[in-house]
Amino acid sequence: MRQAFAVLVGKFVLFVTRLRGGGSAFPGLVSLRLQPQLLQRAFSRLPRGVVFVLGSNGKSTTTHMLSEILRAHGLVVFTNPTGANLPQGVASSLLSNVGLSGIVQADVAVLEVDEAFAVELAEILEPRVVLGLNTQVDQLYRFFETERVGTMMLDAMTLAKDAIVSNADDPFLSTIDDRLADTSRHPSLYYFGASKEVVEQSPNGLLNATNFVDSSDEVLRHRPRHVEVTAYKNSQAVLHTDVRDLKITLPAPGLHYAIDAAAAVSSARKILLESWSPDETDNAFLRMKPAYGRGEVLPFESTSVRFVMFKNLASMQLNLDSIGDEAGKLLLAIDEGTPDMSWIYDIDFSNLARVEVVTGDKAWQMATCLQIKGVEVGLVEPDVAKAVQHMRSISLSSEMQTWIVNYEVTMIARKLIGFGELETRS
Repeated sequence: MRQAFAVLVGKFVLFVTRLRGGGSAFPGLVSLRLQPQLLQRAFSRLPRGVVFVLGSNGKSTTTHMLSEILRAHGLVVFTNPTGANLPQGVASSLLSNVGLSGIVQADVAVLEVDEAFAVELAEILEPRVVLGLNTQVDQLYRFFETERVGTMMLDAMTLAKDAIVSNADDPFLSTIDDRLADTSRHPSLYYFGASKEVVEQSPNGLLNATNFVDSSDEVLRHRPRHVEVTAYKNSQAVLHTDVRDLKITLPAPGLHYAIDAAAAVSSARKILLESWSPDETDNAFLRMKPAYGRGEVLPFESTSVRFVMFKNLASMQLNLDSIGDEAGKLLLAIDEGTPDMSWIYDIDFSNLARVEVVTGDKAWQMATCLQIKGVEVGLVEPDVAKAVQHMRSISLSSEMQTWIVNYEVTMIARKLIGFGELETRS
């Protein structure tokens, strides 16, 4: 009864927030206050259990990839698809997809989870599989040091019931086998990664954080890889598995997306076991659209715009490294959703010759950095609506635009061009 009441109230709050035109985790927070066991009960009847996706970057994309691979194999998947990864965000995603019983009707739940809440949620939801993507420098104003983030993820990964999928190239997450040796748990362990040759093609490497205590590059190279990126160019990648090589089309260009794909395939193999099909996996990637804001191409006037989302040094750098000549006119936006932006001075902007407009609350700081780095800036306009109007005025019939934006501006800009879905959509 309490579960039904919490869901009913949460659905009403969700309806009201949508009328107001914005996405919010507030409905989930309300429901959790009314029923603290909302999530435990909601995910208690899944035949294939819960899967966690952890990492500094790539969680939303990998969650999306894994969900689509599982759906291609006939599974019904519940997920939180657009970055709502705190407990209240997961609860808000839940409210859109359950009846008054508050029970998820699916085969499996694939959940993107914030690092700081991963252990708490793992103790509640008992994930069958935990996937660790990477440990990269991110939100130091919140986490203080990268080592703390790596420890949080390793602690959560050890709570997996059946299997752990980890990044063989990550100096932190690749030490999970040592961590398991000190516990009584014995989940199976699968590694994914990229070949040395592929990594060397990347102008700035993988940007995984350095572990100054527990590992070295030489140790990393000897981790066994159950799925490995052996070739990559633009939106094409080859993933080596022990069954056969997968030649896949990525939903967006970028080596980081190829590595996310390797992580998703490795996780899917563990979830599906003998029923995993390389052909169905190929087909899933052929049909796959980009995750929310992560390389999405949306119609804009007589042309289209590609959204390239960033939140930290690693995500911006890897996205910039993947931008080609077809990017067209560029908009770059950063606002208060990025409290500490000192890291922008460590970015290699050499792939950019000109940015048409810089926008967001911190536009002038970003424009100053770009000009110091030798990038031409056409216009500085802190007001995002005015910046979008400027891009509308220069849109050409045949030239796609690329908007490089942080998360908060992504939601604003998408709404301004007619795509106002909430962050909790499924």
